[in-house]
Amino acid sequence: MIQMKDEPAQWKVELVNQIAEMIDTYPVVAVARINGIPAKQMQMMRAGIKGSGILRVSKNNFFKKALEKSKKKNIQKLAQYIDGQVAFFFTDMNPFKLFKKMEETKVKAPAKGGEIAPADIVIEKGETPFKPGPLVGQLQKAGIPAAIQQGKIVIRKTVTPVKAGERIPRELAAMLTKLEIYPLTVGFDLRAVHQEGTIFEKSVLDLDIDQYREKIKTAVSNAFALSVNAIYPTSLTVVPILSKAYTSALNLAVNAGIVIPETLPVLISRSWRQMLSVASRLKNEALDEELKKAVEGVGTTPVSEGKEKKKEEKSPEEKKKEEEEEEEEVSEDEAVAGLGALFG
Repeated sequence: MIQMKDEPAQWKVELVNQIAEMIDTYPVVAVARINGIPAKQMQMMRAGIKGSGILRVSKNNFFKKALEKSKKKNIQKLAQYIDGQVAFFFTDMNPFKLFKKMEETKVKAPAKGGEIAPADIVIEKGETPFKPGPLVGQLQKAGIPAAIQQGKIVIRKTVTPVKAGERIPRELAAMLTKLEIYPLTVGFDLRAVHQEGTIFEKSVLDLDIDQYREKIKTAVSNAFALSVNAIYPTSLTVVPILSKAYTSALNLAVNAGIVIPETLPVLISRSWRQMLSVASRLKNEALDEELKKAVEGVGTTPVSEGKEKKKEEKSPEEKKKEEEEEEEEVSEDEAVAGLGALFG
C-alpha cells in the first residue's frame, strides 16, 4: 500500500493518540522545560521523580496535537507554555507538591562557557589534588592564582572570578570542572500545571511553605479570638466562651457584693483587707493586740485561718475544749453583721 504524501506517518498518529490518552487519563498534567540538561543530570532527575508519575519527552508539535485531541476543560491552554525543549509529566500528585518535588530534583552541573552565572563563583584558597604540571599555567591563564607548593598545585588566595549575572568564560569553565566546582543548577523548569480545568503557573506554585504555614496559624488564631469575643460557639470555642462567661459573672457578683458560696471567700478576704487599711490609719492606742499583729502582717485573714484549721488534726481534748467555748464564740452571721456596721 502506497502512503499519500499529505497523510502523516502511522507511527506519528499512534504517538499523538498515546499522548492524548495519557492527558485524559491522569488528573494532573504538567509542562516542564528541559533545555540544556546534560544526560547524566537528566538520569539523576528521572530517578528523583520515579514513582511519582510518568515523564514523556517528544516533539513540541506532537504535544500540541495531543492537546487538541483531549476533551479536558482548558487543557488546550497548556500549548502556550510549550517553548523550547519541553517534557510532559503525567501524575495524580497535587500541583504544589509536584512543584516542590521537581525543585528538589534539581542538581548541580558544570559550566561549558558562555552561561550566565546564577550566583558568585568563588574559588577557595587551599590545596588541590593535582600534581605539578601544565595545569598550573592553565589555571593562571583562566585567572586563578595557582602555584606549586610541597609537590602539589595550590590556590594561593580566595578569588571570585565571575560574579552573579556575568558570563562564564570558556577557559574558566574548563578549569572549574577540573576543580569540581559546578556553578550551574539544572533541573525541570515547571512552566504550568493543569488540574480540573485550572492552569497553575510557576509563579503561583512557587510558595514559601514556612511563611504560608505561619500565615495559616495567624489566621486560625485570629478566627478563634473573633469567635470567642463575638460569643459564636463552635466545638473549639464553646469551652473558652463558657469559661469567660463564668469569670465575668463571678467578677460581677463580687463587685456587686452578692453573697454566694463562690464569692463568700473573696468578699470576706476583701473586707478583711479593707478593715486592715482602716486600722493602719488609726493610732496604736485604738487597736487591740490582735489588730496590731494583723496590721504588722503577723496575723492571717479569716479565709486562711479557716483553711489552716481544716488542715490541723485536733486531739480529743482540744475538741472538748472547743465545744465548751462554742457558746462564747461569735457566729458567722454576727461577724458579717459586724463588718457591715464597720464599713456602713
